[in-house]
Amino acid sequence: MAVLEQLGSVPIRQDVIPLAVGFALTMLALGLGLRVSTREARRGAGGAPEPHERRGWPAFIRYLLGTALGGWALLMAIVLVYLLIVVNFQSWIDAAIVIAALPAALGGIAWMLFITGTTLSVPALTGAIMTMGVATANSILVIAFARQQRDLGIEPLAAAAAAGATRIRPVLMTAAAMIIGMIPMALGLGEGGEQNAPLGRAVIGGLVFATVSTLIFVPVVYAGVHLWLLRRKQIRNTRWPTQNPPSGAQAS
Repeated sequence: MAVLEQLGSVPIRQDVIPLAVGFALTMLALGLGLRVSTREARRGAGGAPEPHERRGWPAFIRYLLGTALGGWALLMAIVLVYLLIVVNFQSWIDAAIVIAALPAALGGIAWMLFITGTTLSVPALTGAIMTMGVATANSILVIAFARQQRDLGIEPLAAAAAAGATRIRPVLMTAAAMIIGMIPMALGLGEGGEQNAPLGRAVIGGLVFATVSTLIFVPVVYAGVHLWLLRRKQIRNTRWPTQNPPSGAQAS
């Protein structure tokens, strides 16, 4: 018990959390890729097919079961990232604000796959998991800076504006490096390049939308939520003012 209490009192560095998020999601993506590679090798060696790949099943049932692993991995990644941010920030609300950029990332992934005529596949879902890691790390940078400003006594709106303006450079550099690195893969250059093209296209589309959401939408949500909480606290103090106990003996 004493060891657990000592571990609970150890502070968690803010700059380590984005690295931890990226590492966790990378391990998820690698595990998913290993699962798919094992299945393909098993099929190529003439082994028994997976239950959902046997003939006689409707095509849409085989498709849904074939991509269910990637869908569950994506959902599990979001949940694990949220819990990790809760542990870091010690706040359920700020953790929810951090992942507010993820719906935009999912929308960007769907948009890119649609305009390129790419079907939803396991490589595309792997790219979606990678996009979640980068988008979450960028949102953590913004929200962590806004929390530091709030600790200095700055109003929520000013803190959110300062966070968006100050963190714009590292966020853009991180997203641009990832997008530029994925362009050759998204183009499907070289022999067998089309196999991994959905991964690059998903990453590019998701990061374009997630970066805009991180720099604009996330600060707006942070300012709005904390202004509402501050106003609610002020109303509560007005309705139920703190009653101080009498300091001296009352006259009879």
